[in-house]
Amino acid sequence: MSQSYNSIEPNVIDDEMLQKAIEEQHPEDIRKLAKMEGVDFKDVTELQLSFRNILQIGNLWQFENLTKLQLDNNIIEKIEALESLVHLVWLDLSFNNIEVIEGLDTLVKLQDLSLYNNRISKIEQMDTLQELQIFSIGKNNLTTLEDVIYLRRFKKLRTLNLAGNPLCNEEQYLLFVVGHLPELVYLDFKLVSDTTREGAVSKYRDSTELLEQEEAQALAQLEEKQAKQKEMEYHQAAFVEYLNGSFLFDRMFAEDMEAATLAHFPEVDELLQEYRKEFVSACENLFNFGLKEYEKREAEVSEFYQSLDEVLTASQQEGRKIILDFENENKKSLDEILAAGSYDIADSKRAECREDICQLSEVLMTLEIEVADQMEELIKQFKGNIAVIVSTFIENVKELMTQCRDLENRYHEKLLEMSILVLEKSARNELGEDLPADVQKLLVDKNTIVNALNVSHSIRLRMIDMRESDILISTYHWQASVTEKASQNEIERNRERVKEIVQYVDRLQEELDNIEILDMME
Repeated sequence: MSQSYNSIEPNVIDDEMLQKAIEEQHPEDIRKLAKMEGVDFKDVTELQLSFRNILQIGNLWQFENLTKLQLDNNIIEKIEALESLVHLVWLDLSFNNIEVIEGLDTLVKLQDLSLYNNRISKIEQMDTLQELQIFSIGKNNLTTLEDVIYLRRFKKLRTLNLAGNPLCNEEQYLLFVVGHLPELVYLDFKLVSDTTREGAVSKYRDSTELLEQEEAQALAQLEEKQAKQKEMEYHQAAFVEYLNGSFLFDRMFAEDMEAATLAHFPEVDELLQEYRKEFVSACENLFNFGLKEYEKREAEVSEFYQSLDEVLTASQQEGRKIILDFENENKKSLDEILAAGSYDIADSKRAECREDICQLSEVLMTLEIEVADQMEELIKQFKGNIAVIVSTFIENVKELMTQCRDLENRYHEKLLEMSILVLEKSARNELGEDLPADVQKLLVDKNTIVNALNVSHSIRLRMIDMRESDILISTYHWQASVTEKASQNEIERNRERVKEIVQYVDRLQEELDNIEILDMME
């Protein structure tokens, strides 16, 4: 079933093997060019590494645009190092020594997967492969029909091969598989007939209806979880996560034993509830303000890139027109050189062409300078607008967080007053009830209770300060990131455009020089 390497020297996937494989799968002319200049692995979309005694998958991270990968007929023991191949559509790992399905999480575009003839005993860890249409896992060690139920999650699965597994010997194998996977078109290389499908669906209707209910419930839970995750990401992008409720307040009092102890007294508990209400209201005001400011930031960024696109589009259109007009005239000039009656006339025409090419270069470079100036001005305006938006946001955050601190200070002052009053009543035996041990421990003397409450107060203030600091740091980081990205993108765009112009002009000069060489040879 599987491959042995006791008598085979295992290989690793190194650059030499990859280069050779790429050369072998290309036509002769491309192969020669690849040998001379090498191949950029990023440009490769299909790679065949069959029959190479590969023991371990590795060194494929550069093939980021790969769509088809053949690793069949090797001695691979583990599925690994495929996480960067996110565009993979077709993967063949048949005829290896794989025991566990794993390492496929990032291959979300995979449509065709072959694990035929390995040592796999369970179908698992494939949840992310929602595009899967063809799955071959025949000649493995699958023993239980219930394994097939796992495949119900793949709604696009139409072709399945299980032939050669022990589970195929079960009497109800065919009906069980088709009954639980009614959308299958081909099973074990055979077309599923309508008669078989109807019989299978009827036989297993009760169990599949129960499965459908469970799947619907699981799907609802997943959608709810995803919606909450999306909402949380939105709040995080606005820098106000967990401010739409009592989360910060609850954290501040989560380990405040003194506050919990003093809440034994009704007036203290009433004070705490009033503080909670006002504090949560302040947090929600900050939360709602943060979401509005996030939308403003996003709108500003979107408008900025739209402006850039408009400038670039206009420039590209003008550049294309200049080049088209030039190439029409240049073709006429080249034809005139070829048709020249004497060397002197041809030489004169060539000189004119060279001058035209130089003028074209100047025109294109001038156009690029104008574009670069426009882009620089747009970026400058963008940075200014972002600075204003950030400044406004920061100013309001500080103001709202100051409100939170004021609420905390006011609560602390009133709590001190109440606690000292309770202490005095306790000393005069005026409380009229037996106090719990933790309350008695706190009401020893004025210094004890004041020190304890001051420590708790400091901790709560520090939590407010830390939350404010988190918002400010995230905001400044976003500002630096978004403005730096705009500047860096323009630097790279300008560099690439200048490079394009230089290469284009060089190609024109080369074409002209080739005509001169041919003319001299004649």
